[in-house]
Amino acid sequence: MDYDREYANGAFIPGSDAMPAEWAARAAAFREGLGARAECGLAYGPGERQRFDLFRPEGTARGLMVFVHGGYWLAFGRESWSHLAAGALARGWAVAMPSYTLAPEARIAAMTAEIAAAVRSASALVPGPVMVTGHSAGGHLSARMGCADMDVPVARVVPISPLADLEPLSWTAMNDRLGLDAAEIAAESPCRHKLRPGCTAHVWVGGIERPAFLWQARRLAEDWACPWTVAPGRHHFDVIEDLCNPASALMAACLAGL
Repeated sequence: MDYDREYANGAFIPGSDAMPAEWAARAAAFREGLGARAECGLAYGPGERQRFDLFRPEGTARGLMVFVHGGYWLAFGRESWSHLAAGALARGWAVAMPSYTLAPEARIAAMTAEIAAAVRSASALVPGPVMVTGHSAGGHLSARMGCADMDVPVARVVPISPLADLEPLSWTAMNDRLGLDAAEIAAESPCRHKLRPGCTAHVWVGGIERPAFLWQARRLAEDWACPWTVAPGRHHFDVIEDLCNPASALMAACLAGL
């Protein structure tokens, strides 16, 4: 099996080359439109990328949603995804979006620790329940926040297109920069941990994603015995668009029970 092909997304999505610029433009416009309700560049640690943006709803927040961006732990930052806060804000939730140190500068275990620190810092600013979602590599990191070995104040996790078992990634060319080994695969694969008592979960994935991502999502849902949803007609890059819509099934899943 060609694992590089299995985990290639852009090659199978028409127009994918233009999407990063579009995401960044939409995110910048969204932040500008929020005015003082966008608090950007808040520190959760001393590192250059250890920053998060906090978006507040009108009135008192019902709680905090944290969104963790993807990019195979190698690319992107919080600045490209601000618009995805729209659905939660409309439902009265504050939204935090952290950046984190990317590979090869940081190992995945260090990224997990950074997101945990970001969640703790953001939750100290917003009273109420905390839920964490994220996409792709961010789906992995959001799932880690729900694992039994993590001590974070999180009531619910909704990993979107998560990388739940890291072993197949060690067989791709990306591992030249990720540096995954057997010990880190065991420690950092969410599906190899139990879901933390008191934390609920729902796994989400696009219906026309690469088969590897459908397998990853199902694997996590089965190992955690939690619900999973295959969103019809959604590919890897637009499966997160429903976070913009307060009435979407994805937003309902994110906030269920909170």
